[in-house]
Amino acid sequence: MTSEPLAPVLAAVRAAGLNAVSLDLGGVSDKAAFMERCARALSLPDWFGRNWDALADCLTDLAGVPGSPGRLLVVTGWQEYAEAAPRDWIVAQEVFTDAVEYARERGAVLEIVLALGTRT
Repeated sequence: MTSEPLAPVLAAVRAAGLNAVSLDLGGVSDKAAFMERCARALSLPDWFGRNWDALADCLTDLAGVPGSPGRLLVVTGWQEYAEAAPRDWIVAQEVFTDAVEYARERGAVLEIVLALGTRT
């Protein structure tokens, strides 16, 4: 058994030509840390303002990554953040949902999966 349970899934997604990224929120307990983790994991641009609107803008931009048919974002370790900052976690989920819907409306592929269990 691998120490990264989602590694085979991410490898299969990448082999299919999609851009697959893991966002590990383990140890995150506030919005600032959440935004910083997003900035690093998603390689967000310098202009990323570390607020909900900026995250929404960046996620919708990611849906149209040139040369890629789409993107899969797997969020792990989110339970700790959800418990520590429940209101912010609700907003994060709304941002994720809106970004996925925005991509679908434009024929782009952006899927965001909240993984249960062990972090990658």
